[in-house]
Amino acid sequence: MGRVKIVGIIPARFASTRFPGKPLALIAGKPLIQHVVEQCQKAKSLAEIIVATDDSRIADTAKKFCRVEMTRADHPSGSDRIAEVTMRCNCEAVVNIQGDEPLIDPNVIDAVAKVLPHEEMSTAATLIKNFSEYDNPNVVKVVVNATGHALYFSRRTIPYLRDAANRPGNEPLAAFPFLKHLGIYGYQRETLLRLVKFPVSPLENAEKLEQLRALENGIQIAVVKVDYDSIGVDLPEDVIRVEKFLK
Repeated sequence: MGRVKIVGIIPARFASTRFPGKPLALIAGKPLIQHVVEQCQKAKSLAEIIVATDDSRIADTAKKFCRVEMTRADHPSGSDRIAEVTMRCNCEAVVNIQGDEPLIDPNVIDAVAKVLPHEEMSTAATLIKNFSEYDNPNVVKVVVNATGHALYFSRRTIPYLRDAANRPGNEPLAAFPFLKHLGIYGYQRETLLRLVKFPVSPLENAEKLEQLRALENGIQIAVVKVDYDSIGVDLPEDVIRVEKFLK
């Protein structure tokens, strides 16, 4: 593949269990979804940014600053939602950007997009530097092979350090470069449309990680290592953290 048309798609739902209406939450006077879109617009690799939503309130807001595509309400995952939009899209590849990361670094988007001309699927990871993330099941870990492709993703700490696992403090982090998975995905168009046709896989169901469906079905995921740590908005109190950071 030569020059590839890549679009950025941001799935946005109103009905978040922990923070209903999250995409419209105001951060420093602007809705969360607008902050995400504006960071995506700084990326050099995306031909267009699209918000994919099933909610007219989100659509009405997002239409003011980017293209919006309405989707069905019954999608089991963000991947399924963006696949519906991708089918209607004139593009060769897509980057799925989380709608709750108002500070997403455009360089991370570009790094994930850059490998798509020759990789079926891509994602990003960063070194774990904080010991509190080492055994936190909400921080997903990834291990990669010698060619930079994912071997496995887990909520458990992987790999298990046989000789250093029980050492105090930050010593395990010094013993191995543990990688934290960042929730951004790139797909070649055909790969995404193929992926969402597979049923939920056993490992995906066990870990509740949809990227495992790709690995279980033989789709390689290129993992781009970046120096970036996300501040996501999961709860209303996270808005204050982001506002402090923006100041």
